[in-house]
Amino acid sequence: MRRLGLRIDFSQLIVWIIGLLLLALVVIGTISTLQTGKYSAQQWRDFVVFGIAQGSIYALIALGYTMVYGVLGLINFAHGEVFMSGAFTGFFLANALAENGMIDSNPILSLIAVILLSAAVSTGVALALERIAYRRLRRAPRLVALITAIGASFFLQYTFRGLYGSGVKVYPTVEILQGSVFGIQKTMIVVFIGAISMLILLYLFIQNTKMGKAIRAVSEDVETAALMGVDVNRTISATFAVGGVMAGVAGVLYAIIFKQVNFFMGFIPGIKAFTAAVLGGIGNIPGAAMGGLVLGIFESVGPSLFLEGLGIPAAYQLKDVIAFLMLVLILIFRPTGILGERLATKRV
Repeated sequence: MRRLGLRIDFSQLIVWIIGLLLLALVVIGTISTLQTGKYSAQQWRDFVVFGIAQGSIYALIALGYTMVYGVLGLINFAHGEVFMSGAFTGFFLANALAENGMIDSNPILSLIAVILLSAAVSTGVALALERIAYRRLRRAPRLVALITAIGASFFLQYTFRGLYGSGVKVYPTVEILQGSVFGIQKTMIVVFIGAISMLILLYLFIQNTKMGKAIRAVSEDVETAALMGVDVNRTISATFAVGGVMAGVAGVLYAIIFKQVNFFMGFIPGIKAFTAAVLGGIGNIPGAAMGGLVLGIFESVGPSLFLEGLGIPAAYQLKDVIAFLMLVLILIFRPTGILGERLATKRV
C-alpha cells in the first residue's frame, strides 16, 4: 500500500469494521423484531414514554458532568454520588412526612420540601468536593484529578453507607401520583415536567444572570475573564453548585419512578449520565440534555427492538449493553458527539 502512495491506519480500519458489524446487528435485530409483530403500538408507546422519563433523569445528571468539564476540563466521576446523596437524604424527610400523614394531605407541598432538601444536600456535597478535593489540583496533571475524583466517589459511597446504613430504603407512595392520564402514568408525566422545568431554569440562569455570564466567560477563556474582573473561584464553585442542584432534583425524580434508594445507587446512573454527556458532546449543555433523552429512549426501546430480534433470551436484562453500545458507535463514527464536543484545552 505504501508503494501506491496510500497510507492506511489498520487499527482505525479495524475499529470501523467492528462498528459497521455492530450497526449491522442492530439493523438485523430491528427488522426481525418488527416482522414478528410481537409488540403492539401501545406497548411501543409505553417503551418510549418510560425512555423519555428515564432519559430526563440522565439529562439532569449529565448537566453536572458537562458543565464542570466545560469550565475546568475535569471529568467529575464523583458526580453520581452527588446525585445519590440528595436522593438518599430526601428519603428520611419523605418517610417522616408519610408517617405523620402530610404526604397524603399536602402531597405537592411535601414533594417540594423533599426536592428542596435533596437539592440542598447535593449542592453542599458538590461544593465540598470542589473546595476540598479539586481546588488544589487545578494545575496538577489531569490523571491526578481523575484519580482524586474516583477516590472521592468511593469516599462518599461509604460515608453515606456509614451514616444511613447499607440497606435499601423504599420511598413512600404518593397517592396523587398513582394511576394514569391518557394512558401515561402520572409519575412519568411529573418526571418529564420536572426535568423540562429545570432545563428551562438552567437556560435562563446561564443566559440572563450575571453569574451565568461569568460561567460562560470562564468556560471560554479563564485568564481573560479574570482580567475583566470575574471571580474565577466563585464562578467555579457556582458551576459545581448548579450541577449539584440538578443532581438533587434528579435524585427525587428517580425515586418517584424507581422508589428504592441506597448508598450505591449513584454509580450506574452516574456512568450512564457520563455516557449521555459524551453522546451529546462533552462540555455542550444542549448536547448533554439531548444525549440523556436519546440514551434513555434507546435503553428502554433497545432490548425489545434490537436484542429480541437476534434471539437473545431475557433481552431486557441486557439493557445496559444498549447504553454502552451506543457510546461505542458514537465514539467510532462521531467521536465529538451529536452536537459536538467543547474542547477544554485551558487550565484554571
